[in-house]
Order: sequence, then structure tokens, then C-alpha cells
Amino acid sequence: MDLEEYQRRARSWLAANAPGARAEGASDEDGLASARDFMARLHDAGYSGITWPAEWGGQGLTQAEERAFATEAGGVTLPTYVFSIGLGMCGPTLVDLGTPEQKARHIRRILRGEEIWCQLFSEPGAGSDVASLQTRAAPADDGGWIVNGQKVWTSVAQHADFGLLLTRTDVDVPKHKGLTMLIVDMRAPGVTVRPLKDMTGHAHFNEIFFDDVHIAPGNVIGEVNDGWSCAVTTLLHERLSISSGVGMSGQRDNPASFESLRKIVDAADPLVRDRLVELHIRSRALALFNAKLSQETKAGVFPGARGSAAKLLLAELVNFQADLAVSLAGPEAVAYEGEGGLAGAIALAPAMSLGGGTNEIMRNIIGDRVLDLPPEPRVDKKVPFKDLKVGTQA
Repeated sequence: MDLEEYQRRARSWLAANAPGARAEGASDEDGLASARDFMARLHDAGYSGITWPAEWGGQGLTQAEERAFATEAGGVTLPTYVFSIGLGMCGPTLVDLGTPEQKARHIRRILRGEEIWCQLFSEPGAGSDVASLQTRAAPADDGGWIVNGQKVWTSVAQHADFGLLLTRTDVDVPKHKGLTMLIVDMRAPGVTVRPLKDMTGHAHFNEIFFDDVHIAPGNVIGEVNDGWSCAVTTLLHERLSISSGVGMSGQRDNPASFESLRKIVDAADPLVRDRLVELHIRSRALALFNAKLSQETKAGVFPGARGSAAKLLLAELVNFQADLAVSLAGPEAVAYEGEGGLAGAIALAPAMSLGGGTNEIMRNIIGDRVLDLPPEPRVDKKVPFKDLKVGTQA
């Protein structure tokens, strides 16, 4: 099938199936059931996991087909947010590092919406410095693990079936050396999920407590005590996933995007038009940069710290468009009409400078690994974790 025909079929399928989809971020059982049904139909139609390996349930196609579908999907709102962590971060990590058994068990189910996943990295005392985490995993008698600790700021955890859990398994080595990544069943005994409401009244994040949670053998990602390298892989996918949210077709469902703002402001005013053009240029430049990184990743070229550059650029774009919306939209910029409105998008904009790593952390990574500038001093790099004054160890 040529690309033009592929895109035409995608357009036709979306026209027939997208209108009946529930809004993003379904928060009740009916909404989740509807979202899961949509994902199953999306997969059956050949539009979920377009570039993922066919042997594990993907479509095995190229970036060209993925871009063609994204172009058509950019004009509609799909009920896929609750699956975004699994599709953008956890699933790709399993594709890269999972065992054949783990891939066979989970990847097709992720692509069909049968499993919702979350990412369990940050803790109250380990946010930007993830390697300071203290959630412990101790060996169990059956070869599995017993986990105790707390995670926080975890998206979609209240709906998740599974999570990628970064734990500490060795305190006698430096903090980056004694970490292990595990697959955790979020319904297992001892897992407690507590939603955290923000100022809009919505719970975008959660805190999770692990009390003697048993994880069966066969759920280690990568190697024991090599969890940091696994985390780097996940964080790369996270930053590419977050930054690619701008899409090749813009942010048509974002009330503060170029496409949305031009409908509510006086675009005939040359000064207003000039600001809108700047927003459009920034959006398109980031979209093209993301497309290049995604294409390289699928071709086996590791983008490395350039993923951090994409995430930083998105954070700056989101805050730029929020500031622009405030200056151009007048009263509509502060009239809160729910999470999907313009005021809600403006209120959420600062969060993009924090989630997935702060802007400051992104700049440090870029300076160190892209620009080859001298790194910041690190006094804890070779100190065993048990000797560090971190969190409750202080």
C-alpha cells in the first residue's frame, strides 16, 4: 500500500471511529472501558504500535506511516491519555530491554489497551536527583523481591495495572550503581495509591506506598544493580514522548496553541499576527526536531542528550504560548471553565518545566553531554549510598 492510500484509509477510519471516543483522561469505570475498547479497535485496524516490532504485536511499519497517521490524528481528540505512559515510556523500554517472556506477556496487551502502565521513579526526597531514591527491594526466598518505600508524582497510577519500578538493591555502592528496575503489579497486596489533587481540583498525579510488596521472579528489567542504565533508557523515551506531544500537525486540542488562539484573537492586527507567527514557527520547529529524533531512534541511532533538548524546548514553548494567551486573549485567559479550557491550559503550563526533569536539569545535561562543558561538581559520585546523608538517612 502506498503512503497516500495509507493516509486516506487512516483518515477514513478516524472519521468513523474517533467521534464516539470519550474525552482524554477518562476518570471513571465507564470512561476506562470506553478507552480500552477504542485502543483494541485502534490496534485491530493497524494504528497502534505502527513502528513497533510485528513479532510482539506491533505493525512493523516505518516512520513514514507513523507520521501519516499522526497527521490525520492531529485533528481529533483520542481517548489515549491514560495509555500514554505505557505507549510512550514503559512499552518502548520493554521493547529495548525486556526478556522475550516479558515482551510476549505485556507488549501486545499494552498496544491493545488491555494493560495500563505507570512509571515509578520520583520520591519525596528524589525528584530531579532520581538516583537518591530510597525505595528498597530485598531478595525474597522464592527468587523474587520484597519492596518497601514510597513514590510520588506518578501519572495514571490510579488506573494502572502495572508499573516500571526503580528500586535500591545495594546500599554498599555509589547511588547510581545499586539500583534495579522491576515490573510491579499495581493491584498486588501492599500497594496503596493515593491521588493528589492540584488547584484545579483534578488529580493528575498520585503518591504510592509499598508495604512488603512481593514481586515474583522474572520481573527484573535488564540486570540486577544495573537499573540506572535502564532508567536512562526510560527517561530518553519519556522526554521524546513528552516533547513529541506537540505533533507534526500542531496542538489542535490545546486551547493555548496557535490553531486555537488564532480563532479567538484579532488576527487582523499586525502586532497580534506577528506574535502568532512566532508561536507557529516555534511549534513547527520543535515538531520537525522531534520527527528527526524519532526517525533516528527507530533507525538505531541513539539521540542521547538531544532528547533532553527536545523536552526543554517543549517546556519553553508551552510557557511561551501560555504567556501569549494571557496577553492576547483578555478575560478568556482567566475565566476557568474546566480542565479543557484556556485558563486550565495556562494554569498547567508551569508543570511542563518540572515533569520529566526540570529545565535546569535539562540544561545541565545539554551542557555536559552535548556542548561538552565542564560538569557541575559531584561530591557523592563515588561514595557508597549508605554513607550519604540523604532523606531519612540524614
